[in-house]
Amino acid sequence: MSIPNETDEHRMFRQTARAFVEKELAPHVDEWEKAKWFPSEIFPRVGEMGFLGLTVPEEYGGMGLDYWYTVVWFEELVRSRCAGLNMALAVQSDMATPVINEIGTHEQKLQFLKPAMEGNAIAALGISEPGAGSDVANLRTTAVRDGDDYVINGAKTFITNGKRADFITLAVRTGDVGFGGVSLMLFPTDTKGFSVGRLLEKVGNHSSDTAELAFENCRIPARYLLGQENAGFYYIMQNFQGERLAASILAVAGTQALWDEAVAYGQERTAFGRPIGKFQVWRHKLVEHYTSLEAARCLTYKACARFAEGEVDTELISMAKLFTCDLAQKITYDLQQFYGGYGYMEEYAIARAFRDVRLLTIGGGTSEIMKEIISKCRGL
Repeated sequence: MSIPNETDEHRMFRQTARAFVEKELAPHVDEWEKAKWFPSEIFPRVGEMGFLGLTVPEEYGGMGLDYWYTVVWFEELVRSRCAGLNMALAVQSDMATPVINEIGTHEQKLQFLKPAMEGNAIAALGISEPGAGSDVANLRTTAVRDGDDYVINGAKTFITNGKRADFITLAVRTGDVGFGGVSLMLFPTDTKGFSVGRLLEKVGNHSSDTAELAFENCRIPARYLLGQENAGFYYIMQNFQGERLAASILAVAGTQALWDEAVAYGQERTAFGRPIGKFQVWRHKLVEHYTSLEAARCLTYKACARFAEGEVDTELISMAKLFTCDLAQKITYDLQQFYGGYGYMEEYAIARAFRDVRLLTIGGGTSEIMKEIISKCRGL
């Protein structure tokens, strides 16, 4: 696997990332999945390696590299075989913090972004609510200006890193109902009145913490407002593009890894006197999926190329997420069937993947929302 116009530096970085994931993350995955938790010390270790702030300026704890390094990092991170861990790290680097880098003040970047990129502060993205998931314009958590402060009341749910977060990039209502009344705040979790409710039991992604959060008369300084008041909906929609592109990269790379493992398994496992991978029904199914993966990779790389050049192509990114995440479901289902009874056993990565992959078409914007976005871009 190689990215377009890959340089020697990109190749060297890939080797470093692969060695780190295979040596320091992958060996512990079974333990973390059973515990439904991974050590928070992983964040500073990943930050020390520079993986959390690849494109962020060095002044704010990053590496100042091009976006293709992020692509390479995600392509190698899937080797952990731990989607929960991968998601938690992706939230830190490409979901909760990019908007701070883009619109935050110098002081906000020093206080929140820099320690997050170094892994010394854990970040969460607080958007979804019990009554507002995809419908961001109708969120109900409020932030009322009171002198030099904002007073926040409300609740959030499905928040990755919610239990362990040091701060939350938080979507709140500061104006009238609708997209024009939403703002973004930087919310330290040591604020009085904040509490973490129950940890949510998920179908998959077990090692990541997903929590319900409550805000009761939480007072934070007005200087923690990100960007302009009531412009948050626009910021969130822009921020979603990087999140959805990350999902596409992880979906393609993760499914490719599963395909590679299945091919190797098909050469070793025999039935009726020959390797199961030699049966025509499976040879044809495998190459069909390989072809689809190549198409998915091309679509994703096209979106990545534009993103790397500073162009946020919402339609293209939405198509990439729609296609790659739906495809991941189909291929994972067929590959589990290929393994037969062993595909239902926890000792094989395909069993965990079957649970984990289901989130891809739900999180970060459902497939139905992607279709709506593409429809609007096409004028339909």
